[in-house]
Amino acid sequence: MIRRIKYNYRKAKYVLYKETLIDTKEHILTFLGAFVGIGLVGFINSRYFVLNDNLFLIGSFGASSVLIYGVINSPLAQPRNLIGGHLICAIIGVTVHKLIPNEVWLASALAVALSIVAMQITKTLHPPGGATALIANIGSEKIKALGYVYVLSPVLTGVMILFVVALIFNNISKSRTYPLRKK
Repeated sequence: MIRRIKYNYRKAKYVLYKETLIDTKEHILTFLGAFVGIGLVGFINSRYFVLNDNLFLIGSFGASSVLIYGVINSPLAQPRNLIGGHLICAIIGVTVHKLIPNEVWLASALAVALSIVAMQITKTLHPPGGATALIANIGSEKIKALGYVYVLSPVLTGVMILFVVALIFNNISKSRTYPLRKK
């Protein structure tokens, strides 16, 4: 019994140790990808869209960056999920806001719940998409005033910038491949 406990302890210690090893090259590429991706979206927002009151940088892009630059092999980080998830959720979020503009709690709950089911049905599950739907309902008045333009900009434009940057930085190293290729 004691041998078995010692064996399981050593095994758990090895797994935890192995999972926390620092791969400096991976961390550098993750940092650069996330920095350049979010930086580009923010730079474009600050230089070109402020005059038009277009908010280009939304919170869900931060969560997407964690997936597409930090966990690139996850099914949730793949292009279909990244792009499809955000677009579906943006459309649902705006639609729900237009149908229920004065009940924020109801519109928010409905937008997120419908978005999750729609992503499941379309096989585009991307958790930050739920935030994209929520932002369409709880965002600033500028965001809400965009209506369906919100789907194109900031959502589609921003997601495409993040995706192109992910293609570049996640394929610099031979140990990283994005998108994940099925064998």
